[in-house]
Amino acid sequence: MATAPADRLLVRYRIEAEPARIEARASALALEQSVEMPAHAIADAAIRAVVPGRVEEIAPLPAEPGRPGAFEVDISLAATTIGDDPGQLLNMLFGNCSLQTDVRLVDARLPDSLLAALPGPAFGIAGLRAACGAGERPLSCTALKPQGMAPEALADLAGRFARAGIDVIKDDHGIAEQAVAPFEARVPAVQRAIDAANRATGGRTIYAPNLAGGPGRLTAQLRVARDAGVGALLACPMILGAPVFAELLRAEAGVPLIAHPALAGTAIAPALLLGRLFRAFGADATIFPNHGGRFGYSLATCKAIAAAAREPLGNLHPAMPVPAGGMRVDRVDEMLALFGPDTMLLIGGNLLEAGDGLEARAAAFATRVREAGGDAGRIEQ
Repeated sequence: MATAPADRLLVRYRIEAEPARIEARASALALEQSVEMPAHAIADAAIRAVVPGRVEEIAPLPAEPGRPGAFEVDISLAATTIGDDPGQLLNMLFGNCSLQTDVRLVDARLPDSLLAALPGPAFGIAGLRAACGAGERPLSCTALKPQGMAPEALADLAGRFARAGIDVIKDDHGIAEQAVAPFEARVPAVQRAIDAANRATGGRTIYAPNLAGGPGRLTAQLRVARDAGVGALLACPMILGAPVFAELLRAEAGVPLIAHPALAGTAIAPALLLGRLFRAFGADATIFPNHGGRFGYSLATCKAIAAAAREPLGNLHPAMPVPAGGMRVDRVDEMLALFGPDTMLLIGGNLLEAGDGLEARAAAFATRVREAGGDAGRIEQ
């Protein structure tokens, strides 16, 4: 990327435009994402000198048949326009131009002053491992599903997964405040089942219930989760809102936060949104759809997400990447070779489809993950 002063964030966009129009289009985008008016119409010279976006660099991309030219455009924005609000950060990065079909948000380099104002992970990779008593190895994870199950059925399923030695058991993100299993009923029931399994096996399985709703409901759910003694929490930043995730949940959770990517499939590069921004907003782990599953992310995209979650980023803890989305037990070795030990593998449906063999398949999954980190001590069944 181009360089920008320390008090400005540098943003890269992909713009489709005819070559003769790209300079004008880039300038228009810089103003749209900052002052939303012609710069010459700003009467205050001090504002005019600082606040409008600036085009720093334009680079052509390889042409595609049947499409206009494509360019990578680096624009700098004043960090003072963000304050310390994650929602305003998203607004400045991609607010108005998310409505423009010729623009994609590719990357953003956040200045140190802005990184210092964002919460970042409270626990990070080391904290997640500590919660599970996992040493330096990868983590295993699965999901309670499908929605529609009563608390007793969810608790029974969670107990079976915990007895098999899965490190993290999360709600499916579709399990919310349905009448069949309201939060205040299902969370204590599931946690009791996991506690009983841990006592029986000596394991350290933790439970991450899904938080869903407005601030009032979330506050009540946080209280229920705290009273039940859950070890982590799951939330969807793009559904709840980045400020709610970063301020309410990050401040009040008291346990690691796992970010789910629902509604994140916009024209924002996944590595930036799921890897860097979710981490900056306070996610200790970030779930993403791995290549070769139910979704269309490429291998390169998945590697970029994992790298963004763990790379140096100011003083923020690294977040744990969680490849998911139709993964299977027979792909464990492949995924660990690709993403390394600082990873949580999430397999759900492939365990559930085993039917009566669920616990055996789950145990094989958990054991393989432990052994990959040199921890071969399998929990006795």
